[in-house]
Amino acid sequence: MNTRTWFLTGTDTEIGKTHTACQLLVRACTSGWRAVGVKAVAAGVDETGFNEDVVALAEASSVDLPAAVRNPYCFKAPISPHLAAAQEGVKIDLGKIVSAVAKARTYADRVLVEGAGGFLAPLTPTHTMADLAVALRAPIILVVGMRLGCLNHALLTVEAIERRQLTLSGWIANCLDPAMASLDGNLSTLRQAIPAPCLGVIPYGSRRDEIDWVRWPDEVAPKR
Repeated sequence: MNTRTWFLTGTDTEIGKTHTACQLLVRACTSGWRAVGVKAVAAGVDETGFNEDVVALAEASSVDLPAAVRNPYCFKAPISPHLAAAQEGVKIDLGKIVSAVAKARTYADRVLVEGAGGFLAPLTPTHTMADLAVALRAPIILVVGMRLGCLNHALLTVEAIERRQLTLSGWIANCLDPAMASLDGNLSTLRQAIPAPCLGVIPYGSRRDEIDWVRWPDEVAPKR
């Protein structure tokens, strides 16, 4: 099976990574691809013991993965993964996540691995999400939360990706503030400054099952 894998990261926490991932997965399924979402590390569970991001990715996928593959690590407290892991006496092993993603690749044509928090969010006292991206050796899709400060956050994240010689396949703007000043100006600035194509602009209030706002990297011509 010729499976393609992408690592989806964001400019911060709570900027719509899962929302964006679900739209990409639903689009893939609608296009006839067997697509799955993997939540590498989740922190925070509801009263039933489930993490809402993990559940959302599973519902948007076209293939049912074993729980340990779909979400290698899940912690109770809704805090930074390295702190949540320490509270539970667990050490996050990047190799375990890489192995889970490798297994996910045997189930589907497309695997979307969603990180937690921003690109440099700590996973252990010595490793971050960036180290996981390096270990996976997968191209990256960046979700930019469109709100005041997004230009700085986006460009710093792009710089961190480039410094690790990783491939940024594209970026998606997720509109968080319906009253954001100069949204078009900010989008124009990002289109000029980010050396990868814009894969879509998700409007404020869109649903997770909508597919018209996003594209996969191989559906869009590379930026020249």
